[in-house]
Amino acid sequence: MKLLLAIDGSDQSYEAVRALKCLSRAKELHILHVLDVPSPTYPMMVPEVALELSTTIERTMHEDGARLLDRIVSLLPMDSGPVTKHLEVGSPTDRIVEYAKQHQIDLILVGARGLGPIKERVIGSVSHRVLTFSQNAVLILPNFVKSLKQVLLPLQGSQDAERALLFLRQHPFREAVTITVLTVLPPTRPPWPVDAVAEREMEGQALRSVETFINSVAEDLSRMGYSSQAKSTVGIPVEAILQEAEAISADLLVMGSRGRHGLSRMVLGSVAHAILHHAQYPLLVFH
Repeated sequence: MKLLLAIDGSDQSYEAVRALKCLSRAKELHILHVLDVPSPTYPMMVPEVALELSTTIERTMHEDGARLLDRIVSLLPMDSGPVTKHLEVGSPTDRIVEYAKQHQIDLILVGARGLGPIKERVIGSVSHRVLTFSQNAVLILPNFVKSLKQVLLPLQGSQDAERALLFLRQHPFREAVTITVLTVLPPTRPPWPVDAVAEREMEGQALRSVETFINSVAEDLSRMGYSSQAKSTVGIPVEAILQEAEAISADLLVMGSRGRHGLSRMVLGSVAHAILHHAQYPLLVFH
């Protein structure tokens, strides 16, 4: 796979570096640091002085950024793959998303840095904005990945399953993992009056249909060489996913990003975004 490691010098960036030990050797490993150079805004400053100050700030940031890239390369796990360093100026989100598109990156790795639940839900951190706007798979790491043995794969339907299988065929993990495939049916009542017995029977039929689908996905994963198991339940998706993640001691959640796009998704959130706001699990989102 082609990997893009986006770094900013934060502790979470270093966690992303360490997470590489859990991923298969990269075909190409791109390390990108984006300089978000501030523009001095002093109304009384003459233009020449303002330009000189801006140039000095950018030069200093370039020097610091180059040192950071060298530091990151020195910390890479062994056998991470051929490395290319990149230092760019601009909006971190825009440059990461555009770079991944231009270089046909298979997976973006980025550390999660929170702004607080309210502010982040409205404007987003860099990691959440990358998740929102990128069409590449994104791995967001809120904390240290000690190991990668248990993977939870919640699916919302056949389209999700197809994309998940396509991504997992690349065998992105360095060691053998067990994948728990999970589907959550939201609790719903039919639009017409029914008694409790009929309602339970309808729910049972829906679950049996889901089990057939989820078992088929688990079988496909087994044929790829993964250890897999299938589970289905009725409940609120976010709550059920987090409960199952805790039950199996998940090291990683792998999910598709569906539903809202652009600003509406950033403000209102998909299930994947909701998981990020409620949990500290590493989250890999494919598109």
